[in-house]
Amino acid sequence: MVTPLQSAARRLWGLRDEVMLVLTLGGLAAGGAAWWLGARGAADAVWAAVTVVALVPAVWWVLVGLRRGSVGTDVIAVLALAGTLATREYLAGAVIGVMLTGGQALERRAGRRARKDLGALLSLAPRVAHREDAGGVTTVDVAEVRPGDRLQVRAGEVVPVDGRIEAGPAVLDESTLTGEPLPVERGAGEEARGGTVNAGGP
Repeated sequence: MVTPLQSAARRLWGLRDEVMLVLTLGGLAAGGAAWWLGARGAADAVWAAVTVVALVPAVWWVLVGLRRGSVGTDVIAVLALAGTLATREYLAGAVIGVMLTGGQALERRAGRRARKDLGALLSLAPRVAHREDAGGVTTVDVAEVRPGDRLQVRAGEVVPVDGRIEAGPAVLDESTLTGEPLPVERGAGEEARGGTVNAGGP
């Protein structure tokens, strides 16, 4: 049984990159405010803390990459952050930290979006097809469809596989593949791609 505390912890962990971005960006702004008020020592301390906050996960990303046998741009980020600490260029370190955490947050967000879109496409994938033969129309598994088969796609159904339209015109909703919001009319002999929807008749 998952407790509310565990559920909240999981949600927070899933948003860790966003949290890191908020912390580093907030620290950069707080240091700027302290500098503007004349507290330069405090500003440097805040910016140094921001740099360390960004450096720790960056080192972890590098170690993970090395274990997988790949070295990415995170190595450059680690060297840059460590360099700013060594030279006491704390503002530069904080700026690099914000850029690093911002890039990581955007990358993870894009990955989540891509997985969501892929899941949506897979959920729409048809599992059966209506194959025409001498005895009429038979419903078969999509995996049983072979080149040369004649398929019937009824109104509102998803085209199960790539093929060519034998009797047209056909009105297809291709928005899931191309993003085009309006149905497209295809004539006989034109291609009908799997995953599109028959927006007209059978």
